[in-house]
Amino acid sequence: MGFDLEGLMFTVSVWALPLLVAITFHEAAHGFVAWRLGDNTAYLRGRVSFNPLRHVDPFGTVILPGLLLLGSGGKLMFGFAKPVPVNFSRLGSPRRDMVLVALAGPAINVVLAVISALLMHTLPHMSGDVSKWMAYNLSNSVYLNLILAIFNMLPFPPLDGGRVAIGLLPHSLAISLARLERVGFLIILGGIFLLPWIGEKLGVNLHVFWWLVAEPATILYKWIFQLTGLI
Repeated sequence: MGFDLEGLMFTVSVWALPLLVAITFHEAAHGFVAWRLGDNTAYLRGRVSFNPLRHVDPFGTVILPGLLLLGSGGKLMFGFAKPVPVNFSRLGSPRRDMVLVALAGPAINVVLAVISALLMHTLPHMSGDVSKWMAYNLSNSVYLNLILAIFNMLPFPPLDGGRVAIGLLPHSLAISLARLERVGFLIILGGIFLLPWIGEKLGVNLHVFWWLVAEPATILYKWIFQLTGLI
């Protein structure tokens, strides 16, 4: 069986654009809210921008998702952007405003998911091939934005949910949680990739990412389609 380059390019095209838009808006929202609350660090570095190149991390946004798409035949993708720099000491009310800055990214992803679903009502007015391509892009946009929102709200630093938890927890607990940030990303990657691999070797289902993120996103995906009158 020959290599289906055309099919692979189509798969990449209908995932890459929604991913870039979702990540760009997510990071720009962090920077914008921080700027409006008193910290102009991200603004001065050009991160309050809808230019995807401002937020792209060569490995996390391009190489890693591409390798996963190729390795899984288009069934798996995970990526991340360059974190937006925020100087929390410049915020008017650091603990409260840290929560608001952290919530901005996931919140805009939920908004984008709803907008993408609503835009699917325009598909009948497009030609066949364009309609098909846009349908995949918009459907993937709903799902990817929900994945990003839910994943980032996990209460574990350096994710947005970790920063929200640090801002809301009592001081002693917040400090303990904040200490995990140095190794937090390694632990997260281990939970996404290493635990399932270990589980397969042991014959145990350890797909933590599916339980905590993909399954809730699938439920919300169907709910948004119902809310917007698509099903």
